Amino acid sequence: MSSDLLTTPLHALHIELGAKMVPFGGYDMPVQYATGILAEHKHTRTAAGLFDVSHMGQVLLKGDGAAAALETLVPVDIVDLPVFKQRYALFTNAEGGILDDLMVTRRQNDLFVIVNAACKAQDIAHMQQHIGDVCTVEPLPDQALLALQGPQAVTALARLNADVQKLTFMTGGHFVLDGIDCFLTRSGYTGEDGFEISVPANKAEQLARALLAQPEVKPIGLGARDTLRLEAGLCLYGHDINTTTTPVEGALTWAIQKVRRSGGSRAGGYPGAHIIDTQLTSGTTRKRVGLISTERVPVREGAKVVGQDGQDLGIVTSGSLGPSINQPVALAYLASSHTAVGTQVFAIVRDKRVAMTVTTLPFVPNGYYRG
Repeated sequence: MSSDLLTTPLHALHIELGAKMVPFGGYDMPVQYATGILAEHKHTRTAAGLFDVSHMGQVLLKGDGAAAALETLVPVDIVDLPVFKQRYALFTNAEGGILDDLMVTRRQNDLFVIVNAACKAQDIAHMQQHIGDVCTVEPLPDQALLALQGPQAVTALARLNADVQKLTFMTGGHFVLDGIDCFLTRSGYTGEDGFEISVPANKAEQLARALLAQPEVKPIGLGARDTLRLEAGLCLYGHDINTTTTPVEGALTWAIQKVRRSGGSRAGGYPGAHIIDTQLTSGTTRKRVGLISTERVPVREGAKVVGQDGQDLGIVTSGSLGPSINQPVALAYLASSHTAVGTQVFAIVRDKRVAMTVTTLPFVPNGYYRG
């Protein structure tokens, strides 16, 4: 391990389990275990996989004005978010570009925020600079984060506390697991039912071992996490969305509630609002879409996408073989003229054209538990 990489509280356990470690987001992280990415992917789709996501940033926003303050940074309805409900949000810049995507859960006395690992220092600084005079911005470096994902996740977790079964998708609560006080949300990054568990760092290995002792649960690395989220049609920050992509271009308009749009009671007031509202009304010249192919050639990030006549249409931002459907899948930004479902395009792979079709997302039906 490079001496400048950080480690999570589960680092020793990953080594013990024979993980192949790689640098990711400034951390030494497991990319896969002995069985390999394909087996880990399929296990998560059919049973339950345990992911170490402790590299993510966890932050509390405290104070009566916290929700309204956060709305000055995101185009999302935070003020009306009920207690123990979770919502996907986006930090935007003055051009409407995305600084990061994040998850926000309202709790009794604070907002619990999870941000991406590679962006967490800048995200925390961003919040402290712009809303730190209105609410308290409190990073939680002593909390680890575990994700238990898959159709049997609830079965395994309920053995530690049966009350977790009461949660539905995008809700959260406080639960004791193996004697440890934790905060859970029923959410995740795989498209499957599952839970994200905030646990004190000094108790994380104890909890991980308790979960891995369940017959449904196996450890899963970053490699399968990426193929799972791609099949679910979910964005990876820095690849599918970044400071040069807007929520409208990124096909994330579902995250902008009516109350925050032009004409809504709390419209605008966040960076880039005028640009994003204009795009919501008038459209954009490009848009993120899903692509699928019947050919057996994986299409990777960076591949150019062209039309039948060779016209340059855009670029692939994520791509791999979709293990669940055994077909190449990709996310790409294409000219708006070619984003209708069913449109035929070609990805250029090693100077050869690979036929692809614009398709609906997700590539694999999600398994979220909505009650």
